[in-house]
Amino acid sequence: MPETSSPPPPSPALAPGREDAARAPRSPRPPRIVRAPRGGVISCRGWQQEAALRMLMNNLDPEVAERPEELVVYGGSGRAARNWECFEAIVATLRRLGDEETLLVQSGKPVAVFRSHAEAPRVLIANSLLVPHWATADEFRRLEGLGLTMYGQMTAGSWIYIGTQGILQGTYETLAECARQRFGGTLAGRLVVTAGLGGMGGAQPLAVTMNEGVCLVAEVDRSRVERRLATRYLDAFEPDLATAVARALAARDRRAAVSIAVLANAVDLLEHLEAAGVVPDVLTDQTSAHDALHGYVPQGLRFEEAVELRRTDPDAHVARAMASMAAHVRAMLALQRRGAVTFDYGNNLRGQALAAGEARAFDIGGFVPLFIRPLFCLGKGPFRWAVLSGDPEDLAVTDEAILEAFPGDAALARWLLLARERIAFQGLPARICWLGYGERARAGRLFNQLVASGRVKAPIVIGRDHLDCGSVASPNRETEAMRDGSDAIGDWPVLNALLNAVNGATWVSVHHGGGVGIGYSLHAGMVIVADGSEAAARRLDRVLTGDPGLGVVRHADAGYAAAITCAREHGLDLPMLAAEPDAGG
Repeated sequence: MPETSSPPPPSPALAPGREDAARAPRSPRPPRIVRAPRGGVISCRGWQQEAALRMLMNNLDPEVAERPEELVVYGGSGRAARNWECFEAIVATLRRLGDEETLLVQSGKPVAVFRSHAEAPRVLIANSLLVPHWATADEFRRLEGLGLTMYGQMTAGSWIYIGTQGILQGTYETLAECARQRFGGTLAGRLVVTAGLGGMGGAQPLAVTMNEGVCLVAEVDRSRVERRLATRYLDAFEPDLATAVARALAARDRRAAVSIAVLANAVDLLEHLEAAGVVPDVLTDQTSAHDALHGYVPQGLRFEEAVELRRTDPDAHVARAMASMAAHVRAMLALQRRGAVTFDYGNNLRGQALAAGEARAFDIGGFVPLFIRPLFCLGKGPFRWAVLSGDPEDLAVTDEAILEAFPGDAALARWLLLARERIAFQGLPARICWLGYGERARAGRLFNQLVASGRVKAPIVIGRDHLDCGSVASPNRETEAMRDGSDAIGDWPVLNALLNAVNGATWVSVHHGGGVGIGYSLHAGMVIVADGSEAAARRLDRVLTGDPGLGVVRHADAGYAAAITCAREHGLDLPMLAAEPDAGG
């Protein structure tokens, strides 16, 4: 692919912001609007560095990020860089970074460049890591206030967020499995009730309708509702609770696939349903419950009032949010007792409610042990990619290539066809699908061949969510109720990051607190670039084999029969695996 040989020009992705907007009170604006460059001309010294640059910028594209002026990508306060000075320093460093150098980023701040080698990662990232004794939300906020750290969420601080689509398939797969277990394989004629339309929760309405159901979702921030309507993740909006519920029930009765948002607090919606005797078929939640200060809006406050209370009295906001989360879970429990299939979708709502005094919070099950763990045992999880050319035609080529490569996978084909039809791009054209052990490496080789042959116009970035089979320790989410009791063992994400680094991923990250909040998780991310070269082919094969392979190993080590069988069938070398387990799961 072509590279610049002269000094890098000013990025076409950065344009001056309006001076009047920059002076707006309580609405800090960046010095520039950030968009990832497109095309085959690069401003870095190689495509690996250019890929990191473009994906960092893509995270902050106004189409992608929730609050780009604050560097917040999603998840309450999940940032791409610690501050604008750090962002500019990262960009400048990536542009001069050599092919045998590695940039180190400490919680969104570039701190050093070291000589490494050509097959080493170009960037290594650590976000939000605190020594365990001090790993509390209060201590994190204190250190964040001193400018010493930042919250990286999962894919915000590791530069591989692709908009709401990134979580969409996981939500789709979860609901599809729920439908298979409880409703004969479809949500047609079923009512799914939830809350939250942010960077993660915004996937829920489309995931429900793709499974043929009716979604009724509460959201307190009208701008989020409008954004989901504009991007076609949401079908309709009703400002009135009673009207929204009546409309949802009518759609359920005629077996229509419709999503409806109501401008209301989640607790208000659930208490209204309980009082009216309306029991959802499925009940979950995707508010930013992991963050009681910046994410969750307490019952009894309008969104604007909550924003003001956060600013003027953060302790009072946290106290009210925690009490509201306890009430939220109590309402979910009441509807669960009446027959709603109820589950926590990984935002730590149960953990927060428990801390606020709701002792029965974990009577609600988690989505991973209920619906996803059998996939994890096979090394199956999120495989996402973005075309650096920015050309939607290149993404169409990759979609077709995946369909041709896996002709026997009906679920994958259905997902890709629905995705092409119904998902609006945010930022660089991107796609996600779930692939298993062996399949990810095969897809990586295929994409590298597409670049080498010129069938796509520029390299392809391959990554994943941190929500994966072997990259997370999160006892209230990915590792909840492990068969051997190893829920809180944090070695696995560290091993994942180390393995991906030595295998040559383009950038590797280790984070703390993503998804469920500070103190509740450790997780690792990786990204690798298919640039069409033979060197990339070697790295892709190593990384995309080892990364999901560790997920199989992690579940085999915990005693899951399906993972043990998968490991044996694929010839994984597990020194301690000596005999079949006495039971499976």
